[in-house]
Amino acid sequence: MNRKHRVFSAMRVWAIARNTFTQLVRMKVFYFMLIFSALIIGANLLFLSFTFEQELKILKDVSFGAMSLFASIFAIVGTALLIPKDIEDRTLYTILTKPVPRIEYLLGKLLGILLLIAASILLMSLLFFTVLYIRQHGILAERIASFPRQVSEAQIATFREDIFSRGLQPELLLGVLAVFLKAAVAASVALFVSTFASSTLFTIIVSLVVYFIGHAQSLALDYYFSGGEIRSAAQRFFAGLIAVIFPNFQLFNVTDGLTAGEVVSTSLMARLVGLTAFYLTIYSLVSWLVFAKKEL
Repeated sequence: MNRKHRVFSAMRVWAIARNTFTQLVRMKVFYFMLIFSALIIGANLLFLSFTFEQELKILKDVSFGAMSLFASIFAIVGTALLIPKDIEDRTLYTILTKPVPRIEYLLGKLLGILLLIAASILLMSLLFFTVLYIRQHGILAERIASFPRQVSEAQIATFREDIFSRGLQPELLLGVLAVFLKAAVAASVALFVSTFASSTLFTIIVSLVVYFIGHAQSLALDYYFSGGEIRSAAQRFFAGLIAVIFPNFQLFNVTDGLTAGEVVSTSLMARLVGLTAFYLTIYSLVSWLVFAKKEL
């Protein structure tokens, strides 16, 4: 009977994930962050002396920047609160006294925070796309009204194509996906730190340090290896070790190219998905190894 209970159960993981998501949604700090991010994105409606190309680009830059920032905050802060709160409420002891392996508990918690991140990004992206849609139609109306004479249908079609090509495009969904993948990696880092951290604040600080180092990793390695040339085996090992410990978050910043009108290849997105899966797997396993030995 005990052997049966020790078998990995996706249902138990999902149950923990749902409870985690509900627990996090009830925390008012996340409502405040969503409102604040909504204000940042909504503020993009207020432009003064910009061409429509500049206006739409700034709108996308600021919106993607806000989404990435707040998604990462959700990931790090939300994950940092999970285990300490369960210990404080003694929920963790109740769960682990049942036939629930610690790996299932950790995976359930990680999945729960990923659900929260996905929901947050969904809300922010819906607001962003709505603002962008309204603004591009407003620009079209303003441009037509600025002409003193009657505008032909051919001219309107030209205006629309010119403006809309810089506005709401399906390719922007790739940017939303990249924001989610980046936040997912940040959550896995925070989960690992929380398994040995002494407090929530320590988890947040260390995770933020790893997050910022991950953004500067490429520049640091280029400087260390004099232009990025890695010759010796020791150098390759050191670079690989740094890449595992500190994920290169700069790789996920594909939104810069999208807002500039560049095409993001399918192979790049597939690489980012694979990289995210790699980091989620590695950090989940290491978190389990640490958490399995932790005295509770």
